[in-house]
Amino acid sequence: MKTLTVFTPTYNRGYCLHQVYESLCSQTSSDFEWLVIDDGSTDTTKELVAGWIAEGTIKITYYYKENGGMHTGHNSAYELITTVLNVCIDSDDYMPNTAIELILEFWKTHGNEKVAGIVGLDADNNGTIIGSKFPANLKQSTLEAIYYKHKVTGDKKLILRTEVVKKYPKYPVFEGERFVPLGILYLRIDQDYELLCLNKPLCIVEYLADGSSKNIFNQYKKNPKGFRYSRIVELTFIKNKREKFKKVLHLISSTFFIGDFNFFKDNPEKLRTLIFLPFGIFFHLYILYKLKK
Repeated sequence: MKTLTVFTPTYNRGYCLHQVYESLCSQTSSDFEWLVIDDGSTDTTKELVAGWIAEGTIKITYYYKENGGMHTGHNSAYELITTVLNVCIDSDDYMPNTAIELILEFWKTHGNEKVAGIVGLDADNNGTIIGSKFPANLKQSTLEAIYYKHKVTGDKKLILRTEVVKKYPKYPVFEGERFVPLGILYLRIDQDYELLCLNKPLCIVEYLADGSSKNIFNQYKKNPKGFRYSRIVELTFIKNKREKFKKVLHLISSTFFIGDFNFFKDNPEKLRTLIFLPFGIFFHLYILYKLKK
């Protein structure tokens, strides 16, 4: 059995999925397999992957499912993965040629059952680190401490122990919605485990025009139940007061989009929500303004 699964949830990304494939074929370590989760694509994704499987260059598993959004792709991946470690590489991203070797050598040296896995760096197409590196003396940490105690910035790449991931609830599915923020799983893991810090770029990222990060205001409107659920989880666990304020505003706005005006059900920050309700209304109006532009 391989040690690492690279999984890629994808939806109609046949035009760029080859970047992931080509980068995996060029890896300096072969101790991995690629799991492609096709989230109901209607383009040539299935045929492309079938061709790559026939080439036999790397081990590939293709799994097709009805369209349900990125988070449901992660749910399917975590059900299927059996390797010790796993990492998500999005369909518009790819890995540097030595990334898998770096991950596995680092895990072989430092990995243990007391940590959830590894957190590494993202870089852009020019090799520039997204945000900042970890402090040189930081060996392991929770994600929350990385961002709010150590003031690290920018997206980071998570390599998780599969055994750990399977301990936590799946992302919920809300009828008619296609998005639940992925960070709620990592926040739950944060409560029980730290991550080993690897100060090396493990993923090259590109934010495409059809990516969720480019369409966040539309996501707020289209997926309010998913966002409200996420904000409740975040308010349950996060400790940073500034972030709590932001999440309360988001929760209020999501509730307006849902239209049930149930601001307080399952809400661990009822008093904060009541106090900041006027600010949440203004934030909601700001989102509506941005959507009209």
